[in-house]
Amino acid sequence: QPQLVESGGGLVQPGDSLRLSCAASGFTLGSYAIGWFRRAPGKEREGVSCISSNDGRTDYADSVKGRFTISRDNARNTVYLQMNSLKSEDTAVYYCARSPVLTLRSFFFNSWGQGTQVTVSS
Repeated sequence: QPQLVESGGGLVQPGDSLRLSCAASGFTLGSYAIGWFRRAPGKEREGVSCISSNDGRTDYADSVKGRFTISRDNARNTVYLQMNSLKSEDTAVYYCARSPVLTLRSFFFNSWGQGTQVTVSS
């Protein structure tokens, strides 16, 4: 069965960086777009970034453009989210999921992971 597992979260100070990993199993990673989402305390789930299945296209939420970079390594069945210049408002549980299309709309995604906690605090 398809499965995604997030890792790499932690406690950092404002301005620091983290790299999150999304490890896939049970399906061909290169056949799906992979998205990162987050849920902050008291807020709804937000689409953060997505990378297409095979043509290199990416999409980002306005709140993270210029700071976050999504990438994939299909040979290792892994998608990454490099997060730089972190802010307190980036604090959230981060999830990855798969979609047949490049989008930040969560309706199209399935096989959600368990999430990894990112806390940005001084």
